Amino acid sequence: MTAFRMPAEWEPHIRTWMVWPHRQEMWAPDLASVQQDYAAVARAIARFEPVRMIADPSAVEGARAVCGGDVDVVAYPVDDSWFRDTGPSFVISPEGRAGVSWRFNAWGGKTEHFDKDAALAASVLRDLNLPVLHSALATEGGALHVDGEGTLLTTDTVILNPNRNPGIRREKAEAIFARTLGVEKTIWLPGNPYETGTDGHIDGIACFTAPGKVLVEIDSEADADEAAVARRNIDILRDATDARGRRLEITELRAAPRRDTATTENFDFCNCYINFYVCNGGVVMPGFDLPGDADARAVVQAAFPGREIVQVLIQALATGGGSIHCITQQEPVGAAPAWTL
Repeated sequence: MTAFRMPAEWEPHIRTWMVWPHRQEMWAPDLASVQQDYAAVARAIARFEPVRMIADPSAVEGARAVCGGDVDVVAYPVDDSWFRDTGPSFVISPEGRAGVSWRFNAWGGKTEHFDKDAALAASVLRDLNLPVLHSALATEGGALHVDGEGTLLTTDTVILNPNRNPGIRREKAEAIFARTLGVEKTIWLPGNPYETGTDGHIDGIACFTAPGKVLVEIDSEADADEAAVARRNIDILRDATDARGRRLEITELRAAPRRDTATTENFDFCNCYINFYVCNGGVVMPGFDLPGDADARAVVQAAFPGREIVQVLIQALATGGGSIHCITQQEPVGAAPAWTL
């Protein structure tokens, strides 16, 4: 049996994948501003590595016009624009690269139209001539974060949620993670039951910055119930060891102030600084044109001392409930596949 491993985000990439927002009804009232934010993120990443932007066939020319020549735009039928969640989780093995196509059910039924997005991961992998590792587990890429050395961070509120995987037990999910991602140890956090959009994706809570090192976000505006869950997340991380037996070194990052603007009733404004993306030689992170932007940038710079930190203002994008990590997906470097489809 081929042994697959999901590399850490800081390992070398071939390219970054994104999806262009194109549906006015999903980004009312200002789709144009959202598109400008997506293009700004794409251009920032393109300073470090190639960017391939998927666009619905109806929106290809518009995407090219806004993104410019440094971004490669390709056509696929799509519903929404969160490729971290709808795209494949790329993995590598001694035989070459592959990708996991999770069962996507629109964050547990948060949106009605997702058939195209549910088929997107497998379509991308087939067009890349990469094997597709299908999984019946309903999840999204934003719910999974690895250190590249066998450790996975995820949350109960997503993986064990009845709106995705009714009746599943941790042991079953862990067996799936081992088969598809090469995970040897899963660190389960309570997550965030008060986050109504994704039910508590890990990429809005915590992430590895290096093996044995975790950055975790704290929100000073959280109410008592939310703060208690957040503290429980941190306590579990402080008590945890990774797949290599290391105790985790924890650093806290303060979230931006909350806003009451959102595009739909299900998704709140994403005030997460931690929802950044690590690319070849750099980190592209959110900014909100607030005094706290500089402090957050300093924390991220300290976590990634060898990388250039680029902060992109995303006030329009954040109204959709997500941020920079949510709209990006890394395709890691790996040997050309030795198999044929």
